[in-house]
Amino acid sequence: MGLKALSKQVATAIIVAIVIIGVVAGYYAFQASKAPASPASISPSSSNPSATTSRSFTSSTTTSSASPTEAKVESEIVIGVTDKVTDLDPANAYDFFTWEVLYNVMEGLVKYKPGTTEIVPGLAENWTVSGDGKVWTFVLRPNLKFSDGTPLTAKDVVRSIERVMKIKGDPSWLVTSFVEKVVAKDDRTVVFYLKQPTSFFLALVATPPYFPVNPKYPGDKIVSDATWGGAGPYRIVRFVRDVELVLEANPYYYGPKPKTEKIIIKFYRDASALRLALESGEIDIAWRTLRPTDIQYFKQQSGFKVIEVPGSFIRYICFNTKVSPTDTALVRKALAAAIDRQQIIDTVLLGAGEPLYSLVPKGLWSHVDAFKVYGDANTELAKKLLEQAGYSKDKPLEITLWYTPTHYGDTEADIAQLIAQQWEKTGLVKVTIKSAEWSTYVSYIRKGQLQAYLLGWYPDYLDPDDYLTPFLDSNANGWSGTGFANETVNKLLEKAQTIVNQQERAKIYEEVQNILAEQVPYVPLFQGKLFIVTRSDIEGIIPSPTMILMYDTIYKVQG
Repeated sequence: MGLKALSKQVATAIIVAIVIIGVVAGYYAFQASKAPASPASISPSSSNPSATTSRSFTSSTTTSSASPTEAKVESEIVIGVTDKVTDLDPANAYDFFTWEVLYNVMEGLVKYKPGTTEIVPGLAENWTVSGDGKVWTFVLRPNLKFSDGTPLTAKDVVRSIERVMKIKGDPSWLVTSFVEKVVAKDDRTVVFYLKQPTSFFLALVATPPYFPVNPKYPGDKIVSDATWGGAGPYRIVRFVRDVELVLEANPYYYGPKPKTEKIIIKFYRDASALRLALESGEIDIAWRTLRPTDIQYFKQQSGFKVIEVPGSFIRYICFNTKVSPTDTALVRKALAAAIDRQQIIDTVLLGAGEPLYSLVPKGLWSHVDAFKVYGDANTELAKKLLEQAGYSKDKPLEITLWYTPTHYGDTEADIAQLIAQQWEKTGLVKVTIKSAEWSTYVSYIRKGQLQAYLLGWYPDYLDPDDYLTPFLDSNANGWSGTGFANETVNKLLEKAQTIVNQQERAKIYEEVQNILAEQVPYVPLFQGKLFIVTRSDIEGIIPSPTMILMYDTIYKVQG
C-alpha cells in the first residue's frame, strides 16, 4: 500500500504497525523462499512534523501470483471439512470457518495480499488519515456491485457498520471499541471517526464486521442462513446447513475472475469420514480437520499433497468465573498447575504443536511465559491449592469439562480425557466430561452455562492486542462465557491501543499477561499447526498468515 503521513507521530504509528506485522510474518515463515512483500509505492513522509493537512494511502490493484498452467482447468473443486457454519452474518459470526466463508463471499475496504500480511486496497481504491490519527477516509472504487447486481455505495458501508453496532453480536467489539461514528460523505466516500488513534486500524477494517453486506440483510436482527452475501469473489447459490455449501464466481466482482468457477464445500461428521472422502475422490481438498495420524498417512501416499499452515493458532481452557466451583481463584490455579502440556502434544497431537504459557503466542512481540509460575504436571502444587480451597479426598472438587467433537477435529475427546486424567491425578478432583456440537456449544458458552470448556483462537489481526483484548476486556469478551472483568486490565488495554511506541506497549501487555496468570480465567495449552491435504492435481493454494483459505486462487488441472 502507499504510505503517506502528516505528522511524525502518525507516521511512526503506521510504520510501527507495519513493522509489527512484518516481524510476526517473518517469524512464522509462511513463505520460506520470500518474505512478505513490504508496502508498495511508499510515498515520502512530510518533512514538516507539524504539518496539518492529511495525506493519502494509495495502491494499485493487487492480483494473485498463482496462475493456472497452459493445461485445461476443471470448473469445479470440492472441499471437505468437519467444521460447521454458525451464522452467515458478519454482525454475529465469530468463528474461524464461518469467517473463512465470509472472506470468500464478501470483501472489505481493504484486504490482505495473498500469502502475506501486507494490507492492500479492496473495495476502497485509496484512503487518507488525519494528522491526529482519528479520522480515516476511504474512497470506494467506481461502479461497485453486490453479488446480485445491486449497486454498492458508501451508504451501504455505513449501513453495514451501523448494523453491527446496533445488533451488538459477538464480534461487534472490533467496531464499537474503536469507531465513534461512520458517515458517507458522498456515494464513494466513507469517513470513520475513531475514539482514539489506533495504529492497527487498517487490520481491523480487513475483518468481516467491517464488510458491507447486501441491503437484503435486515438492519436490526441476525440472519443465520443468509445467502445474499456481499461483494466478494464468490456468491452463495446453495446452502444446506451441515450438509453442503455451493459457491459460484461472482459475475459482478470488480477484481480478477476466480480460477475455479464453482466451489462446493461438503460437511462431514468426523475425520474418518473426511479421510475416506479424500481417498475415494469424493473431495479434492481436506481442510479442517484430519487427525494427526491421517496427516502422517497422507504424507507417505502418492497422489496427495500435504501443505502445512503454521501460524498463531492457540488452544486453551476457559473457566467461568461466575459459577461454582470455578468462581474461586484457588480452584482455577490448582487446575492450571495440574496440566501437562507436553503429554497432550506428544500423546494426542503426535508432536504437532508446542507448549504455550500465555494467550499471546510465541514469536509475537510482548509474549511472556506467565503461566510457567505453575509449572507442568505440578500435582503437589495443585493439591496444596485445592486443600486451601477446602477440598479433600473425602470432599473432592467436582467439575464438568466440556468440548465440541468436530470443530477442532477428532482429537478433542482425547484432549478432554487426558486433561481429566491430569486433574484427577491429584486425588482431589472428580471430572465429568460432556460434549456438544458447535452451534449448541457456542450457545451454551454465550449464555454462561459451562464451568470449564475447551476453545481455540485464530487471529483477527496480527497484533498482541488481538490475543488479550477479546479475552480480558470486559467490554469485548462476552463471546467467551468466562464473565471475567477487571477494570485495571480494561484501562491497561485501552491505554496500549493508543500508544505508538512498541516497547511501551509491550510493557503494558506483559503486565496484562501476568494479571492473566494470577486471575486464571483461561489456561493456555498449546500453539498448534494446521494442515491442508489435497489431491495431486490441485494447484494455487496460498497459505496465509491469517490461516484463512481463500478459494479464488485455487484450481484443478485436468488429467
